[in-house]
Amino acid sequence: MKGQSRYPSQAPRHPNFNEPRAFFRMKRTLLPDAVEDYVSVEMTRETPVLQALRTETAALPDAEMQIGADQGAFMALLVRLMGAQRCLEIGTFTGYSALAVAAALAKGGTLIACDVSEEWTQIARTYWTQAGVADRITLKLGPARDTLDQLIREGARDTFDFAFIDADKTGYDAYYERCLVLVRPGGLIAMDNALQDGKVVDPADHAANTEAIRALNAKVRDDPRVDSCLVTIGDGLLLARKR
Repeated sequence: MKGQSRYPSQAPRHPNFNEPRAFFRMKRTLLPDAVEDYVSVEMTRETPVLQALRTETAALPDAEMQIGADQGAFMALLVRLMGAQRCLEIGTFTGYSALAVAAALAKGGTLIACDVSEEWTQIARTYWTQAGVADRITLKLGPARDTLDQLIREGARDTFDFAFIDADKTGYDAYYERCLVLVRPGGLIAMDNALQDGKVVDPADHAANTEAIRALNAKVRDDPRVDSCLVTIGDGLLLARKR
């Protein structure tokens, strides 16, 4: 990513923040590079632990799965505005979004994080502990549909304030429907990658992920059960407030 001149001066804020430029090679939004740099570097407040986690993740083969710093700050702000105490996450990767949300929870708040990778979430656990939020996060390893179905069977309908979906795109519809059961009226569901790097507007793109997201976007737009808005942050964040 271009426009990196300001970022190296921030690196000393954490001793493990050794290669800050690696993160900014990932193009996370449709913004011009200089504007993206301004938003995610100069205008986004990150803790040293979040910075260190973002930097370690940037060196991984699947680094593009990590949300941007500005999106993490935006989601944390939403959680704080809601006074959220019970949150869900479907797709945790190395734990950046979970860390951002958990740190913003109201007193006594908890987050259930669903993922299938022991390898990636081991990194997450390390940073959750460093940040002092590990006791707020319950990690469920296994297929998210099974975890969500179990929560429903256990009587957790209408008990969650916020849910974040950032997992396999062809599974989004199933996750959305389950989250609608679990999230309370007035609660919020946030779905990542709603723009698919702009592919959703390409009529020639019929890839499974693109088709799945395109269909879900239209479904949520027209869904009488929710109020919705597609926010152009990161790769597109589709917000749905349960009526």
